[in-house]
Amino acid sequence: MSLAVVRSRAPASGRAPEVTVEVHLANGLPSFSIVGLPDLEVRESRERVRAALQNCGFDFPVRRITVNLAPADLPKESGRFDLPIALGILAASGQIPAESLLYREFAGELSLTGALRPMRGAFAMACGTARSGAAQSGGDSASASPGAIAGEPAAGQMPPERTPQLYLPAASAAEAALVPGVDVYGAVDLPTLCAHLAGAPDARLAPVAAPNLADTAPAVVPDMADVIGQRGARRALEVAAAGGHHVLLIGPPGAGKSMLAARLPGLLPPMTDDEALSSAALLSASRVGFTPAQWRQRPFRAPHHSSSAAALVGGRNPPQPGEITLAHLGVLFLDELPEFDRAVLETLREPLEAGRITISRAALQADFPAACQLIAAMNPCPCGWRGDPGGRCRCTREIAARYLRKLSGPLLDRIDIQLEIPALTPAELSARATTTGEASAAIARRVCAARERQLIRQGKTNRELDGREVDEVCRPDAAGEALLREAGERFGWSARAYYRVLKVARTIADLAGAAMPSAAQIAEAIQYRRAFGSL
Repeated sequence: MSLAVVRSRAPASGRAPEVTVEVHLANGLPSFSIVGLPDLEVRESRERVRAALQNCGFDFPVRRITVNLAPADLPKESGRFDLPIALGILAASGQIPAESLLYREFAGELSLTGALRPMRGAFAMACGTARSGAAQSGGDSASASPGAIAGEPAAGQMPPERTPQLYLPAASAAEAALVPGVDVYGAVDLPTLCAHLAGAPDARLAPVAAPNLADTAPAVVPDMADVIGQRGARRALEVAAAGGHHVLLIGPPGAGKSMLAARLPGLLPPMTDDEALSSAALLSASRVGFTPAQWRQRPFRAPHHSSSAAALVGGRNPPQPGEITLAHLGVLFLDELPEFDRAVLETLREPLEAGRITISRAALQADFPAACQLIAAMNPCPCGWRGDPGGRCRCTREIAARYLRKLSGPLLDRIDIQLEIPALTPAELSARATTTGEASAAIARRVCAARERQLIRQGKTNRELDGREVDEVCRPDAAGEALLREAGERFGWSARAYYRVLKVARTIADLAGAAMPSAAQIAEAIQYRRAFGSL
């Protein structure tokens, strides 16, 4: 046989689309060509595969070798195609049975000795394999290709009774084994895997068991009990966690802004199974990577203020996810917000509103999820001491105003809670040894109860409500509506700001177990949007 077909997957957008590796051996002058939009890493597979096959004792065919990576319009990157290319050459030259490659998927980078190196994207690839297997097993006979033999699966499709099989480097198999609905096999080198595929009785590989995460030390999450004072900020973070609202903390150096932000993930509800799979797949396919210890841990991303727009929202060619996507279902913390380039901050407008971001390039368009919770921190002026009673601030009114103008109105409009954080007094600092704040676990229980009310009522967080839904579920009582109308006229709010105050008030009511926002809850929500008016 001079043609072999091997199935693999590409690390694109965290979805891991299927890639078919077709290997053809023909007569003619010896050559080795790879087609199908490969990048430099994939083109270099020729030398790695050649050396690996020879060093493992296999015969490298002295023929015209053509490798096609289909679909041809999908960019291919990374060294994960080394293994399927090598297996395709061995199957096409008759050194391993071609039927052993059916209904199986392979990925892995080869060393020159034939050992399989760890690879990124193993978890994302397992998710794609499981989805593909579920879709095929859920189909009926009407979807089979024309000419298929009755009672047999269509060409390239998996029999319904089979569980999809995925073969990876042994060092990457543990994270992929966390995905249900797929059997993951780990191999240390090419000869071991080939012996397994050939059916050698003493070389059978067993599916890798999912790691026992109960034995893994829990991640250390900063506790809110460590925060000194700042009762108002603690309450605001509880409201933000309950409704998924974005937060901006404004205060002098040392007030505890970064400390408070680091404790927000500990207040959020535990991840559901679908959320955990989605977050892990994104991290796995990115250059950040994923480990089993991160399972069900909400991400917390804190990029430096020198980050570019591509680093923050995504970019490159082919498109890669940015920090806002890596923080999906978690927290994105932007410290020293005005120090970010204004053009970079403006790219956050659409994804903060929509929860998704689309990166378009000439050859490819990628759609990334970005449903993260933004928490930002900033000083009130360049020196940081504006409003200090000790008179330490030396910034003029114009300098302070120019500093605040680095943040555009449309961006601030999308941040639900804007809170001024006062400096700690000497009395509060001296009482730190005898005063203990409420622990994160106690706050998280109230947050989970409020979130449960939202999911039962509307199936989403309050922050995600659209205009019509806000009118239906966030309408306050008569006194609250009158207060909100008066505040909107006094502060000149936009329609977006008006509705965001209603959403925050609805969250405060959910924390209190109230059927509708009252005037007191509307007043609290109004206070969370007055920070810039006092600067």
